[in-house]
Amino acid sequence: MFEVINWPEASAPSRSPIHFTNELEVEASPETIWSLLVGPDTWPSFYPGVEHVHLLEGHDSLRLGTRFETNLAGQDIFASVQEFQPVTRIAWGGYPKASEASKAYHAWIVTPTSKGTHVWTEETMQGPLWIELAKQDPEVFWRTHENLLAALAKIATEREGRIGQPARRGNVDDV
Repeated sequence: MFEVINWPEASAPSRSPIHFTNELEVEASPETIWSLLVGPDTWPSFYPGVEHVHLLEGHDSLRLGTRFETNLAGQDIFASVQEFQPVTRIAWGGYPKASEASKAYHAWIVTPTSKGTHVWTEETMQGPLWIELAKQDPEVFWRTHENLLAALAKIATEREGRIGQPARRGNVDDV
């Protein structure tokens, strides 16, 4: 029913010690979900730990090739949008400025359903910084994305005056 992630070879789950998925059914339109994902000003309202997103090319929203800086997991992050299909797919890859060897690739698939939208997010992480954080708390990244999806659903449904319906699934591979 749902499409798979188009992984860059270097970021494929088989090459990544950290890999997790999260999903949620939301009673909001794909357009509303999409507007939140591509609007950097909205991220602090639903993305745990994000205080700002700075787009480096002067764009007003994310698009293919957009480079941006933000703060995630207490780390200043540099990333760029590497996949972009309006209202259906977006993915960005990047690294913390303190550890360029620690890469991450975060993909989203937004699929219309009879009740709204199925939101699928999947991420792979590699490198010493992410591995050390995962050793301290093996479910920290998965749990953060559960909170992210719940907050995204809340904001989206408030915009449309509906209630989200959770559908949970996820895992963190051994680190």
